[in-house]
Amino acid sequence: MSNAPVDKGRRRFLTVATSVVGAAGAVGVAVPFIASWNPSARAKNAGAPVEVNIGKAEPGQLIRVEWRGQPVWVVRRTPEMLASLEGLADQLRDPNSEQPQQPEYAENLYRSRKKEYFVAVGICTHLGCSPQYLQNDFAEQVEGVDAGFFCPCHGSRFDIAGRVFEGVPAPYNLVVPPHYYINENTILVGKDGEQA
Repeated sequence: MSNAPVDKGRRRFLTVATSVVGAAGAVGVAVPFIASWNPSARAKNAGAPVEVNIGKAEPGQLIRVEWRGQPVWVVRRTPEMLASLEGLADQLRDPNSEQPQQPEYAENLYRSRKKEYFVAVGICTHLGCSPQYLQNDFAEQVEGVDAGFFCPCHGSRFDIAGRVFEGVPAPYNLVVPPHYYINENTILVGKDGEQA
């Protein structure tokens, strides 16, 4: 055992220096670890809102885009399609869209912000199949209705506003995603906002 006097200043310096190096090492390990919890750029892009150009959409045309890995449809409805929505209430499971399958601004007869355009997630509410968009051939499914959506997996039918008919397996109307019109020719799907 040494009888040399203890240098308290040096001891304090070594203690502080060791603590600083240890803290820097802990931060160096913690920062990448915590950063790994953030979603990747690919994951962020998959959930990002999607712009849909409707400027050249013809009456009756369906435009398909992908948002959050799901198909989203934008249909430019004809005046005849819009007129067909009027007399269907007694044939529909949820004619007034009382189930929360759409934002508040789409709780109307047309289930949309602008009656000419219908925006919906293209997935059946029964078991997740993707229904077919039918024009003219839909009258074979529902008398007096020229256009709508038919799910070939189990036979569910939806009108041109995505409202489900009675007596089919699908329990709910098609989902209307959050969306708004950036301008007359562009819809932003995946985010609510002020109308253009």
